[in-house]
Amino acid sequence: MVSFSHLSVIAQHPDSLSVPPSAEVHLWTTRRDGEVKLRMGDSGLAAETPVTVNQIFTSAVERFGDYSALSWKEGELQKTLSYREYYQACRTAAKSFLKLGLQRYHGVGILGFNSAEWFISDIGTILAGGFAVGIYTTNSPEACQYVAENSKANIIVVENHKQLQKILQIEDKLPHLKAIVQYKDSPKEKRPNLYSWQEFMELGRDEPDAPLDAIIASQKPNQCCTLIYTSGTTGQPKGVMLSHDNITWTALSTGKHVQLTEATQSQEVVVSYLPLSHIAAQMVDIWIVMRVGGLTYFADPDALKGSLVNTLKEARPTAFMGVPRVWEKMQERMKSVGAKSSTVRRKVAAWAKDVGLQSNLTRMNQNSASGRRPFSYHVAKKLVFKKVRKALGLDRCTKCYTGAAPITKDTLEFFLSLNIPLYELYGMSESAGPHTISHPEAFKLTSCGKEIPGCKTKVHNPDEEGNGEICFWGRHIFMGYLNMPDKTEEALDEEGWLHSGDLGKHDEKGLLYITGRIKELIITAGGENVPPVPIEDAVKDAVPLISNAILIGDNKKFLSMLLTIKCDINAETGNPEDELLPEAVEFCRKLGSNATRVSEIAGGRDRAVHTAIQEGINRVNEKATSNAQRIQKWLVLERDFSIAGGELGSVFELMQKKL
Repeated sequence: MVSFSHLSVIAQHPDSLSVPPSAEVHLWTTRRDGEVKLRMGDSGLAAETPVTVNQIFTSAVERFGDYSALSWKEGELQKTLSYREYYQACRTAAKSFLKLGLQRYHGVGILGFNSAEWFISDIGTILAGGFAVGIYTTNSPEACQYVAENSKANIIVVENHKQLQKILQIEDKLPHLKAIVQYKDSPKEKRPNLYSWQEFMELGRDEPDAPLDAIIASQKPNQCCTLIYTSGTTGQPKGVMLSHDNITWTALSTGKHVQLTEATQSQEVVVSYLPLSHIAAQMVDIWIVMRVGGLTYFADPDALKGSLVNTLKEARPTAFMGVPRVWEKMQERMKSVGAKSSTVRRKVAAWAKDVGLQSNLTRMNQNSASGRRPFSYHVAKKLVFKKVRKALGLDRCTKCYTGAAPITKDTLEFFLSLNIPLYELYGMSESAGPHTISHPEAFKLTSCGKEIPGCKTKVHNPDEEGNGEICFWGRHIFMGYLNMPDKTEEALDEEGWLHSGDLGKHDEKGLLYITGRIKELIITAGGENVPPVPIEDAVKDAVPLISNAILIGDNKKFLSMLLTIKCDINAETGNPEDELLPEAVEFCRKLGSNATRVSEIAGGRDRAVHTAIQEGINRVNEKATSNAQRIQKWLVLERDFSIAGGELGSVFELMQKKL
């Protein structure tokens, strides 16, 4: 076992009257070999003994050794690894990394879709004393170069030939790079220091245990083990340094908060498909699951292009995390299927959804997850809800989550009406993922719930409505940005609170609501501060045809808005197409419009749609708190915003700020 003599590196909560003695270590560091004070509490989960990644893994092997840990499909074959096999594979990978020359506190870049090899590379790196560094699969060669250079990557693990080509283009510019490993298929050509996965694993297979064990024994919970690179929307990406304790403690606290069960009682199952270059996916798919002996089932690489539902039906997860666009696509698909149903089926579904929504809203407003349901609810559950859940592969799923970006109230209510409450998460890469999470006993539409145990929230400089900057405190707070002391001091104040840059407030029950971003505030020519997000969301709620709404008004005399219409997205290119989504066509039909394309609506070409949008905006304006917050002009654009078009950052990049 690791010695815990280092537990003197403890920080009292800043509200405490006692002042910790001066020491060499502080609450933050930007050095790759640095250590930090842990934000320990006096009792409860905040006082849990800090542990390393190796310690939670060996504990999992002791308790759940023969349980399946990872599962995936190879053709028609279902492959699995038990916790015991999984740990041994990680140790072998660690030895292979060391044999290839991985140095302490240097990176191993991992560039590819979710797989057992991704997990094994990540954990193997940590056991060997390096930094696990996920790289966005959509990164250009230049963006890959920055991350590899900044993390001093000795080895880069790539998925396939396509990702390999990116690294081969830049390998001459990476002085620290010693080897490349390709984990899917064999490399198409033989090159020095390029290995297939099988060749890589063979390198460490017969290596002695002692050197690796010595490295593992020297690791401390308050040292860095993982780097998460932010999207870099303002300047170069920042390397978020996460310690062993950040990861192991956050996984423990989150698992307790959402009441996951250990495998010895009933095994939890999750589906891994969200990008592992983000802490959200890592925390859910790797670490929280490991804490309870759960099973991670890998989706196919084309999950977000349509195959995810098939995987969900095969895996039947007990917990599922989806970004808003995933839930929206499910909603669109169900509406499209429903529109083609018989009149009787549509009426039954509409009745059941009404019953489901009213019943769930009543329970929500009573703030109770228990209590008697009306007889009509049980009928609706049998006729509709159970069938919908089965069709989505969510028949065993008691915990459905949404995070990474704002989700519309319309989507939340749609799923609530089908008896599928979506619990919102909120956090940052800098908080090792989650900070607050909704659960059945702390659930309100549009709320992000309450803090995970052992964490605290402070609303800094609140206004008269209680809105202020959301600040975090807890053992999930990151160590610092690698080699960026100035940026680190901007994020962490002198007392160690993490400033999120998000605006929010608490309700009377202590539930947190996000109301905008500080930098998003519009300041009109008249000097009035206008938070754009609530107004944009209100317009989208008032006019369901709208896909995106962008408020403009900084230094202007009045507010204007740019609108885009819900349309099909090309699955291959990510570009918006001219054809309207089925639900948008249906909306137009109800108005008496025959429009089926965006080009028939944009620029006010369709009078009926134009009138409906104006009426919706009028309803929003009626609720404005002042004249300065009224929308005076608006325009429907010829095409929707997209990542490919350059108007949007990736939804997954938003995970760097909201989990």
